[in-house]
Amino acid sequence: MSTEQTPLRILLADDQALLRAGFAMVIDSQPDLRVVDQAGNGQDALTAARVHRPDVVLMDIRMPVMDGLEATRLITEDPTLGATRVIVLTTFDTDEYALQALRAGAAGFLLKDVKPETLLDSIRTVTTGGAVIAPTTTRRLLDATLGSGAQARRRTPDVHQQGKLDRLTNREQEILLELATGDSNGEIAARLFLSEATIKTHVGQVLAKLEVRDRVQAVVFAYETGLVY
Repeated sequence: MSTEQTPLRILLADDQALLRAGFAMVIDSQPDLRVVDQAGNGQDALTAARVHRPDVVLMDIRMPVMDGLEATRLITEDPTLGATRVIVLTTFDTDEYALQALRAGAAGFLLKDVKPETLLDSIRTVTTGGAVIAPTTTRRLLDATLGSGAQARRRTPDVHQQGKLDRLTNREQEILLELATGDSNGEIAARLFLSEATIKTHVGQVLAKLEVRDRVQAVVFAYETGLVY
């Protein structure tokens, strides 16, 4: 019986063909990853995603016809693409659009000069519910996007957000705070003197109760509701 693992299917969306070719070369060098298609704008990326149903889309933000933000939102809201994760790509880590992409449902973002090994690890990470965004970057983007009203907005979350937060037990709120550190389940487990399996269970419960797709969305929620400052 063959035990060969089916490769993760990757869709590349960027208006720079040379950049797509470089990413494709790196990704296709791995036995567990395969590029299934490429797109030069957001509309084509959306169409290709619906055809191929990839595991991960690497999505540029600024593209013609339809930008990466809108394409990300449409992909993550499509019920037929529930298993597809989107990683947005930016040129600068101060790009305010990155937060908007996270709000649109992206699993994280990377800089376009990302090291090959980081790119590959990030693709694998988001397929298991992991995050590929540093918490310091998340906070910087929140501050840049929300501006001077950020603190007030965090102190007075809307009723819907507060209702979700109230669903969490004290332990689950503690786990949510730990997620904001960006540490792995193993690191969190060691700090809280719990097993990694227990942490994984708690994380799953937190995501379900907050109705978010992954850890990145949970961290953004924690900042916006005032749980993390």
